[in-house]
Amino acid sequence: MYNLLNGLRIVECASFIAGPSCALHLQQLGAEVIRIDPVGGGPDFKRWPMSPEGSSFYWEGLNKGKRSVAIDLAKPEGRKLAVDLITAPGRDAGLFVTNFPKEGFLAHERLRQRREDLITVRVTGWSDGGSAVDYTVNAALGVPYMTGSVDNGDKPVNHVLPAWDLLAGAYAAFATLAAERHRNRHGTGQEVMVPLSDIALASLGHMGQIAEVLTVGDRPRVGNALYGAFGRDFVSADGHRVMVVAITAKQWSGLVDALQLKDNISAIEATLKVSFARDEGLRYTHRDALFPLFERAMAALPLAEIKTRFEQQAVCWGPYLTLSAALAQDPRLSLARPLFNTLQHPSGHSYPAPGAAASFEGSTRVGLVRAPHLGEHTDQVLAEVLSLSPTEIGALHDAGIVASAKA
Repeated sequence: MYNLLNGLRIVECASFIAGPSCALHLQQLGAEVIRIDPVGGGPDFKRWPMSPEGSSFYWEGLNKGKRSVAIDLAKPEGRKLAVDLITAPGRDAGLFVTNFPKEGFLAHERLRQRREDLITVRVTGWSDGGSAVDYTVNAALGVPYMTGSVDNGDKPVNHVLPAWDLLAGAYAAFATLAAERHRNRHGTGQEVMVPLSDIALASLGHMGQIAEVLTVGDRPRVGNALYGAFGRDFVSADGHRVMVVAITAKQWSGLVDALQLKDNISAIEATLKVSFARDEGLRYTHRDALFPLFERAMAALPLAEIKTRFEQQAVCWGPYLTLSAALAQDPRLSLARPLFNTLQHPSGHSYPAPGAAASFEGSTRVGLVRAPHLGEHTDQVLAEVLSLSPTEIGALHDAGIVASAKA
């Protein structure tokens, strides 16, 4: 965590990945984030992965360092209180992150009647406001038909990484800062829409895949091969599977030298009248001629020898490991790195948690703060942000409009 955004106050009313990760990125750069949580928790409060005791590791991972105010949003008084928090005055306040529907009591046009310069950053599923998650957007865009092997036939293969959710959260974070910069210059707020579908569509377009499908057609399945260049999984003599990639000319020459395949490759080039060193696409086009060479070369060497040779030639490669093995074996992925702090989490478990992924030269990382218990900061925030007295806060508790963390 860094103190680069100190003073900035974000109010978050969101669940699942994209909205909470947006506010998490901002918090880990120093912004204050106040979560408005429904009493008893929102729809992701018990989402897997779970601790053996039934607490969500998912929820406490996405909400580190935030403050939680528990409000009964089913009651008119609770909704009014949420609006009061979102639109509270302050030069560095009036920033709202949500994935609630565009219409309703958290509609931007309603909120801006209370604060004209309010910035609302709203994550949606589809650009028309329809409900969607990463996996349904992926399905609609055809990604599962590009994933997997030809042996899958016409059956889709879902990807386990929710890429569009994660990208949408990061995109929403810098969109928040862009809108805040605009407000500082011009004094005007606005609503910023971040649909998962547009994140996915734009990303495919940026990578040339829309142009590809319009001119060439849908991309075929190629299993574990790297589309458009040389890359695939291979197995060592002692049964270890590794991923090898050669996109640049240097990566290709290093790989060929490491496996002592120069003469074999030259023979194929002479037969095909091509140069693999100059054109990565040709390595993909003629992969059926190349892969058997590399399969035999890799199958003749134990992993230790492969590692030595690849490191000497700066080959781009990596072993296939489970996450538990990767964390235990690869020092680059060590949980002892400054990226992590060990925290005592609301679940009762103590484990390392990641801070900001970027490192800022000249700025010092500060310690992380665990995720809150539901309603842990209710009284404190109501007093600080809305200047409510202990009597007024007590009355809200008595009426069941707010709740505090259970002791």
